[in-house]
Amino acid sequence: ERPVLIHEGRTSGRTYETPLDAHAVDGGYIFIVNYGARSDWVKNILAAGRATLRLGAQEIELSMPRLLTEDEALSQMPPTAKPMPGFLNINEYLHMHAAA
Repeated sequence: ERPVLIHEGRTSGRTYETPLDAHAVDGGYIFIVNYGARSDWVKNILAAGRATLRLGAQEIELSMPRLLTEDEALSQMPPTAKPMPGFLNINEYLHMHAAA
């Protein structure tokens, strides 16, 4: 089952569920920002400062969202994580801290 990021619309207040790849890192998770930081899901999370990650039956509260460059993200991700192919033009990532 694919991870789902649950977040609230910054103007509508509606709850959204966005399926994303979640990469566990020390103290949190990193998400690939597929369509850039102007994507609504990214703007919603940055505005709210929080989201919930659903991994199967588990829900993890996330906070302190911060955009990362590819170099910053890859330096925190496991060695098996590889840079996205250049033709996809993906160079932004979102880091969030997991609640303790």
